[in-house]
Formats: sequence, C-alpha cells, structure tokens
Amino acid sequence: MTTKNIVITGSIAYDYLMSFPGRFREMLLSDHLENVSLSFLVDTLKRQRGGTAPNIAYTLALLGGRPKVMATAGQDFGDYRAWLEQHGVDTSAIVEIADEYTASFFVNTDLDHNQIASFYTGAMARAAELTFAQYAPDADLTIISPNDPGAMKNYATECRQLGIPFIYDPSQQTVRLSGEELRAGLEGCALLTVNEYEYSLIQERTGLNEAQLCAKIGGLLVTKGAKGSRLLVNGTEYLIPVVPPHTVVEPTGVGDAFRAALMRGMQLDLPWDVCGRMGAVAATYVLEQVGTQNHFFTPAEFVARYRSHFDDDGALDILLEVG
Repeated sequence: MTTKNIVITGSIAYDYLMSFPGRFREMLLSDHLENVSLSFLVDTLKRQRGGTAPNIAYTLALLGGRPKVMATAGQDFGDYRAWLEQHGVDTSAIVEIADEYTASFFVNTDLDHNQIASFYTGAMARAAELTFAQYAPDADLTIISPNDPGAMKNYATECRQLGIPFIYDPSQQTVRLSGEELRAGLEGCALLTVNEYEYSLIQERTGLNEAQLCAKIGGLLVTKGAKGSRLLVNGTEYLIPVVPPHTVVEPTGVGDAFRAALMRGMQLDLPWDVCGRMGAVAATYVLEQVGTQNHFFTPAEFVARYRSHFDDDGALDILLEVG
C-alpha cells in the first residue's frame, strides 16, 4: 500500500451556479465591446460546495486517496467541514478566519456551456499565512491550485525549499498572473496542468515555447475539453480521449476531478497513461451532475467504468485493494 501523503492547496468556496436559457455570443455586439453593460435573466440558481481544493480532495477521497486540505475558510465553514470529513477528507490544516466569510464563486452558464464567472476572495485572501512547515510537514505530493496569488507564490517557493514534489495548476488565476509570476510558480514543478487557452496564455506571457517550458517542469497536462487531453512526461506524449458521458449537465469542476484522479494514479505509482485515463473517467462523472461535489462512485464502480472504455492490464487492481 502506498504511503504517499497528498496535500491539496487552493480555494475553498461556495459556488452559486446559474443557468442562462440563451447564448452569450448572441448578446454581445462586436462593434460595442468597449462599452458592455448586460444583465442576464437566469432560469435557475443553486448554491453548492466548491473551491478547487475541496473539489479535488472530494474526488481523491472517493478513490481512497485520503487527502489533506491546507487552506483558509470563513466563519460559515462549519457544515462544509463536516461534509468533507464525512467523505474521508482530512480537514486538520483548514484554518477558519473568524471575521471573514468563505470565498464565493458566481458562474452563469449558457446553452453552449460557455461560462461567465466572478469570484469573491473572502477568507481566501489570508491563505498566504499558511505554510507546509506548520500545517502539512508530512506532505509527499501536493498541488498548488487557484488560490490567493501570494499564497500560490509562497507555496511554490516553500515546496522547492523543502523538496516537496508539486503540481502547478494556475487554472482560473492564469489571467491574473504576470509572466514573471507564472515563471516563478511553474519552475521545478512535477507537473504543469492547464487547459488549452491557459496554456497559450502562459506561453504568451512568459515568452517560453513548449520546449523551453518543458525544460523547467517535470511534465505537462493540457486538457482540451471534448477533444480529450494531452499528457507529456519525460519526452513521451500520451493522448487521452474523453469518456463519453451518459448525459451532459454542467461542466463546472470537471478539471478538478480530472486532476484528482490523475493524482490518485500518481499516488499509487501507476503508469502515466493510466493516470491520464483515470482523470478522463473522473471528469465525466462531474459533467453528468450539477455541482462539483455531487457525483459519487465506489472504487469498484470507477474501475468498472474505466475498464468499459480502456484496457489497464490489471493496473487498477490496486485501487480495489487499497480503495
């Protein structure tokens, strides 16, 4: 059985998910983009538990990963903490800020699954006060996912100093970070994980092409939505296809689930192509639900779904044994 301790860093938030019964592109006038003032009448509004750190941790826990979350939350976090602990997440490194509220994510999704979102930082703004040395000294692998920019910078620096392998996942914060900040964050990471747009933005802002980026990182994951994903490690490229969903409901949190299952594969020292395909299976579970933590599966159900699409040559037997 693996002894790797996984620590998840990133935002903790409540998600407010809205559905717009139209298409954003039909509302935007190309010759008036410099003066946009729009209001969208939405059909539904749902409040869900979210934030990148718990999203990743929840799916990891479903797969038996027993992750620890290191993050900050607000005075309204009590019920959320209980939910995570109930599902196998270690919350001992989550610090509640007494005079703040938990961060909030507001996202509106149209008929084409395009999204417009806003994020209120709340307690997340205090995340830079946490350190691995104090709250997670036993970390064997971590992920630096979207969070307070200062915290993301500090965590990457501390991981390099302490020799903790880390995944750098700037995701939604990519648009906010400068080229210098992105370079500092990804330097020496075990894996850089981004979507297609974020990858292009990183290359543009850092001035680094793929070869130059790969010289600074251990590996690269680029997710491409319905086109699957691309995993590049040690000079070997793995093209990961999507797992067809039974139904497409809502895309929020799909990337977090992908990263969670990928990390579980890494934790179990599984082959890289198997890790990537695990990510694809987990992502589809989220796509079939509204919300980022409303999917559920047992390790046996996950393995059965994996094997209905991919051959693993018995590699996932270990997931059944330790999950």
